[in-house]
Parts: sequence; structure tokens; C-alpha cells
Amino acid sequence: MEAERQFEIIKTNTVEIISEEELLKKLKRQRPLRVKLGIDPSAPEIHLGISVQLRKLRQFQELGHIAVLVVGDFTGMIGDPSGQSKTRPKLTREQIKKNMAKYKEQIFKILDPKRTEFSYNSKWLGALTIYDFIDIASKHTVARILERDDFSIRLKEGIPVYMHEIMYPLFQAYDSVAIKADIELGGTDQKFNLLVGREMMRELQMEPQVIMTLPILEGTDGVRKMSKSFGNYIGITESPKEMFGKIMSIPDELIIKYFELTTDIFPHKIEEFRSGLQEGILNPRDVKFELAKTLVRMYHSAQVAEESAREFEKIYSKKELPTDLKEFKIGLEEINIVDLLMKTGLMPSRAEAKRKIKEGAIDIDGNPVKDINYVVKLNKPVVLRAGKHKFLKIIS
Repeated sequence: MEAERQFEIIKTNTVEIISEEELLKKLKRQRPLRVKLGIDPSAPEIHLGISVQLRKLRQFQELGHIAVLVVGDFTGMIGDPSGQSKTRPKLTREQIKKNMAKYKEQIFKILDPKRTEFSYNSKWLGALTIYDFIDIASKHTVARILERDDFSIRLKEGIPVYMHEIMYPLFQAYDSVAIKADIELGGTDQKFNLLVGREMMRELQMEPQVIMTLPILEGTDGVRKMSKSFGNYIGITESPKEMFGKIMSIPDELIIKYFELTTDIFPHKIEEFRSGLQEGILNPRDVKFELAKTLVRMYHSAQVAEESAREFEKIYSKKELPTDLKEFKIGLEEINIVDLLMKTGLMPSRAEAKRKIKEGAIDIDGNPVKDINYVVKLNKPVVLRAGKHKFLKIIS
């Protein structure tokens, strides 16, 4: 495909390309470009937020280019400070190895294995001598590093910034040198680190990488970046039922963004959804329903997507119980609602159980329970619901 057409495809759903002229120049060389994405080994579960970057990599692959995934097994023992209000915990080599085994199981649901390279940065960073280390450090100033918002905020608030964190952007930059990256992708929160890579390559008389920042996808809460640590994520290997239900819970204002960044739906169809919602012709709930079916189809199958849609309608529109309702034998004639939620494993802690009760997220036989001292009578089986998607039949 001619370079100009490739450029137009690649540019879709990006925030910034530095620089567009350099990218077009690289594309005109008619050779496979090496497109870098750093992988955080502390997050082995791929969710829709991470899929935004992986789908862009897949787009490059379909145009004939190579995806180079740099696994931060060395830098993972430091922890990327980007966007962090405190020092991140360090990972052990054993944790990293275990996490990456899970990651690889999922990643090829999106990427083409034939055009994917995995590179572990301990290979080159672990081999650096103290002299090499000093040489790398000499390529950047402390003042420049401390310009970062996350560092400057921490310093103003009296929160420590450690030397190993200051070095992180330089190590990430050296990754680009080691793999000879033509392009590096990242979220908008990664812009500083990506620019350091450009500067270091230039310092070492290499052609600097083009950097491409992509939108950050908000999670199911509609506010914060999708993250497992925030509990607002939708994993691509979650059960169809969980995936469908979580997608239906996202705020209406995120529907189009999710379609654009996470699905394979054609742009003209997304525009139809956008205009229909803006004009009030389409019900947001119906469009979200199509979004849920689309994503379940992509990561499971068309048949499973249809089954999940029917099951969701059955439970939430017709107010019927799930087909796969499980039983839990408690061995008691009565029990406090908080204790019941803990014994069944539906809540991770008593504090969370109490919070959910007060929010009205718990009910017995369809009746909301808002009193943390409520006693559940088990003279007959009851159906316990926790949140939108968890049901159990409780028997004494």
C-alpha cells in the first residue's frame, strides 16, 4: 500500500504523532518498520484499556510492519513512575516470569504471532557496566527529569522521589536504542518517556523514533483510567456474562469512544450510532447493547455473543434468574447479611460488604437490603444478588 494511504490509516484514533513528516518519510522507504510497545509485567491481564495500544499495533502489522513488544523484566524491578503519586512496588523476577506467561496466552487474541517479536530488556540493561550507566545518565539533566508532573507534585507535597525512579525514563529510552525502534507507541501519560527515547537516539547519532500517543480509555466508572488496581476494568478473557454486564454498566457518554478504540466496527457504522445518539433517535441502552454484543463476539464468538445478549435480557429486562444459577449451602437457619456475603465469597472484605449494602447493591429474592444488621432467614431457599452480575441460591 502506498505510504500516503498507510499514513491516513495509522493516524486514525491517535492523539499526537511526533512528527507526522518523519512518519511519512519512514513509510515511503517501503520496508517493514519496527514499532515498539513497552509491556508492564505487573499487569498480566489484558483489558480493553491495554487493547487500544495492541489494536494499533495490529493495524501496523496488517500494513506489513513488525510489532516489537519490549517486556520490562529489568525495569519492572524499578516500576514506571508515570502518573504515580508514590513509589511503585518492585517486582521480583519470579513474579515477572509468572505474569508474562499469562500475558502471552492473551496477547495473540489481538496480535499476529508471525509479525510479533518479544524482547526482554534485561538482555541489554542487565549487561550494562557502571561506565555505560554513567554514559547513559550523562544524556539527560536532573532538571529536565524533574519537570515531569508526577515528580514535581510529589516533591511539592514532600513525598520522596527516589534515584531509581529518576533513571526509569532513561532505561525506557535505551530500550528504543537497543531494538532500533522506528516508532514507539504509548498512552498520553507516556509522552515524556517517549520523548526521552527520541532525544537519546539523536544523542547517539541514530535516526530518532517517531512517537505516537494514543487516547487513554476510562474504565467502567467513567472517570479514571481503566486499571485492575481501580477495579474498573473489563478483561478480554473474562467470561462472556461478566464482559457483557460490565460493558452495559459504562456511562452513556463513553459508548462512542469504546466503539472507536476497542472494536472492529466500520467507521461509517460508528458515525450512524454517533449521530443517532446526538439527535435522540437512538436509545443509548440499545447502542450499548450492540457494543456489548460486538466485544463479546470479538473475544469469544458470534454464537456466544447472541447467547450472552439473550441471558442479559432475561435477567435485566424480564427480571428472570440466570440459567446457570449456582447453589450455596450455608448450614445455618439464619445469618447476618454481612456474614453471608463473606461466607459465600461474594465480597472481598466486611468493609466492602457494608458499603455495597448501604449503596443498595445487595438484595434477597429481589428485595434490596440496606441494613447491615439484617438477618437472612433460611427456612426456605433464597436468591442472593450482589452487584449487577452475581447471583447465588442460598440453602440452609
